[in-house]
Amino acid sequence: MLVLAALVLFGTGLAVNSEVHSLKYIYTAFYKNPGLEGLHEFTAMGLLDNRLIDYFDSDNPYKVPKQNWMRNQLPVDYWEKGTQSRKSKQQWFKVNIEILMKRMNQSETDVHVLQWRHGCEGEKQPDNTLTFKSGMDMYSYDGNDFLSFDDANAVWVAPIDAAVQTKRKWDDVPVLKEYTKGYLEKECMDWLQRFNTYESEEIRRASPPKVYVFAKNSPIETNIMLTCLATGFYPKDIIVNIKRNGRVLTRDDGLRSSGVLPNDDGTHQIRTSVEILKSDLSTYTCHVIHKATGVDVDREWDHKISEQCDRDPPTMSIVIIVAVLILLIGAVAACLVVLKKNNILCFRGYTNPNQPDAMIPVVNLVVPSAPVVNVLVPNAPVVNVVASSASVANGTAATNDSAAYMNGNPTSNNGPNDPLLMGND
Repeated sequence: MLVLAALVLFGTGLAVNSEVHSLKYIYTAFYKNPGLEGLHEFTAMGLLDNRLIDYFDSDNPYKVPKQNWMRNQLPVDYWEKGTQSRKSKQQWFKVNIEILMKRMNQSETDVHVLQWRHGCEGEKQPDNTLTFKSGMDMYSYDGNDFLSFDDANAVWVAPIDAAVQTKRKWDDVPVLKEYTKGYLEKECMDWLQRFNTYESEEIRRASPPKVYVFAKNSPIETNIMLTCLATGFYPKDIIVNIKRNGRVLTRDDGLRSSGVLPNDDGTHQIRTSVEILKSDLSTYTCHVIHKATGVDVDREWDHKISEQCDRDPPTMSIVIIVAVLILLIGAVAACLVVLKKNNILCFRGYTNPNQPDAMIPVVNLVVPSAPVVNVLVPNAPVVNVVASSASVANGTAATNDSAAYMNGNPTSNNGPNDPLLMGND
């Protein structure tokens, strides 16, 4: 799980010049268990502003919240129904990887990866509402972009020949394009607004800064690095000073600041540091003012020095970032193993995700001459689907004009829909 999350987080960018929020969902499936630590046969995750909010994988097959506000705001049946929905998606992915392998005449001994990413971005207005900025809906297979939806022109784009057959079928279903565009611009935005409100309410209930003062050894043997850290605060306006015997230190004294940085829960952090002599017996204090919560506090350094290279509080984002980078290295190494063993590209969907689950009715990811099956998807029209001879999730592919169905609950209001099967999540 953490490897995939690391890849996702590493590839995300920060919005500039305006306050932009995003909601993205990513589904990744291997043809078979990759047998590598941190990678699962099937993984699904949701991200709000590039922070993990829910998670599911084939080795721990339960949809679970990854933020307190998700756990507190959403009812138990949201997670129960979401779990069942994602289990059905797992089966759908398995069938369709096999379909694509047959289409491309690929060997079953190799590792193959199918990924689906979709979501929306909204720009915050003065009244705190969000207006649609952009949407994305993309499929990739074995490290290559396979199919994407051009929201502006309401057409599917096939960057490789193997996807042209699917593009033509999907473009011939106007209601599918209308639904996809409507989801990205309306339904997804509704959930983005809802989740953004939940998160904001949670942050405002727990926004005063926690203040820490600590020291660690410097590369210079006679020196130590003294650090003042304020974390977990919201909003981000804050004043942090280090004082020596009551005098505020400045850049002329070698003071350095990280500036205000985001934590993974929507709050913020800042640290200021100064390098001093180990023999310095002066009184050093950290002074923090956070006007929004009425915090005005001094923390005095106890002159203790960590024997380790760093003992920052474990909830800090910088620690998280370091952990992410370490995991990323492991993930890259794992991908290289797959590359070497199977002569395929590592899936790149997590390196640049333009990222509530909804979307695409299952429409023709199949080889020609396969029987046509009608798939009934919740909250969307019935769409003809060319199916393989394998059983499809809870139904079996028809061998004649009779139809097989994968039934969901079209009246369910259990949150954002999952991709592909359109089952409420």
